[in-house]
Amino acid sequence: MAHLLRRPTGDHGLVHAIAPADAGWSYVGFAVHRLKKGDVARDVTGDREVILVMVEGKAHLTGAGQDWGVLGDRMSVFEKTPPHCLYVPNGSEWSAVAQTDCVIAVCSAPGHGGHTARRIGPDGIALTQRGTGVNTRYINNIAMEAEDYCDSLLVTEVFTPPGHWSSFPSHRHDEDDFPRITYLEETYYHRLNPADGFGIQRVYTDDRSLDETMAVHDGDVVLVPKGHHPCGAPHGFEMYYLNVMAGPLRKWRFQLAPEVTWIAERDG
Repeated sequence: MAHLLRRPTGDHGLVHAIAPADAGWSYVGFAVHRLKKGDVARDVTGDREVILVMVEGKAHLTGAGQDWGVLGDRMSVFEKTPPHCLYVPNGSEWSAVAQTDCVIAVCSAPGHGGHTARRIGPDGIALTQRGTGVNTRYINNIAMEAEDYCDSLLVTEVFTPPGHWSSFPSHRHDEDDFPRITYLEETYYHRLNPADGFGIQRVYTDDRSLDETMAVHDGDVVLVPKGHHPCGAPHGFEMYYLNVMAGPLRKWRFQLAPEVTWIAERDG
């Protein structure tokens, strides 16, 4: 379990730094900076493209030789307002100067030089409902397949109400066989409201050669190298997660777990 569940290394500075080699895969990288007002974070993209997501707070961002001004306006991610984000292509550098206490997520994947730096959101991002009943959750799509901002990255935010399930019915995207299914590595960055709560995430394959169930707390990251990966939020605790996916093809095609196909057929 320890290799899938990553706890933050602290509450200030670079609290997550997950490189592909560290995760044991080839595509997705993920980092989180928790900054105090006046703190600075910076990096170079190298051969990777990056989406900086202002999870909370405000920062003055520069990237790819441009000044993008102050981005961010939600002080708590659970305000559910559309995020302010910045796309920075490979072969560039970026920096962030915190204007308030803030949380910045750094989503990365291989870059091929096919796109230029640009702001993403808040315009054009709308909170949308997915699922029915206690499978209802709410999505802010940042850069999914329909948003052609990137070479490799697929990024989205999900808000799961208390007592609800998410990433359900259980599904997997771990084979490179388009259009039936695509191979996409994935990270889940979890936040909980109230912050002292917990959620549940399971990661399992059909043959159960991988079968882990984890209690996730505020600020944890879960790696999904393969298999199905549903989440649950207990009564009384709201769950947020930021998903980052990437693979050899920037398309999201999945297969349902055999035991839940009837649910998808019933709910449409």
